[in-house]
Amino acid sequence: MVKHGKPVSIDSPARAWLLNSGGLILCLMALALLAKLCREVWEKETWRFDSSLLLWLHGWASPWLDQLMLALTRLGDPEVVLPVVLGSLGLFLWRRRRAEALMLLVSCGGALVLNQGMKLMFARARPVLWPRLIQESSYSFPSGHALGSLVLYGYLAVVLAQRYPRQARWIHAIAILVILLIGLSRLYLGVHYPTDIAAGYAVGGLWLVLCLQGLNRLRSRRSVND
Repeated sequence: MVKHGKPVSIDSPARAWLLNSGGLILCLMALALLAKLCREVWEKETWRFDSSLLLWLHGWASPWLDQLMLALTRLGDPEVVLPVVLGSLGLFLWRRRRAEALMLLVSCGGALVLNQGMKLMFARARPVLWPRLIQESSYSFPSGHALGSLVLYGYLAVVLAQRYPRQARWIHAIAILVILLIGLSRLYLGVHYPTDIAAGYAVGGLWLVLCLQGLNRLRSRRSVND
């Protein structure tokens, strides 16, 4: 279609519908996965799968991989996460991006509450299959590193990609790689079962989608008020 000599896109509504439908399908799949994981963990049906996969992974252990995985897992530790959150919050406020700052706090705070609440509910002990390089005192299900990294780094990646659309693919790819490597490090180090990681990603993904929807609403209200 051409209007005043300029092409006008007619597929934007269809594209938006496809994107929304795809997001809804992914959310439903994450909900179904989470429900299945919660039921099976509650009924202790995942031990054979979890333990066999961990032992297989441990068979690849080596000194240099030990150091690499220890470095990767620190990306989800409070000592790294807290400065990233505070630095991002300060940058948002400095640039007067109040909606982004508010939803960063909501997303991270909500992730913490969800993680601790589910850990207390399921009270799943950590795996003890070999002498571990690090010790964790909290419960195992779900993985806080998986949940928190997906929410934090996923949120920042989406905001950055919207700010720099030409680099969006690289930003998303790097964020996904970091999130997956953090989850892998928890398995390699033997502090989580695979189902802990999967549940962490499922919960984190659902929560991130809700927070991004909230961010869009805040932006819409601000644009209307302006």
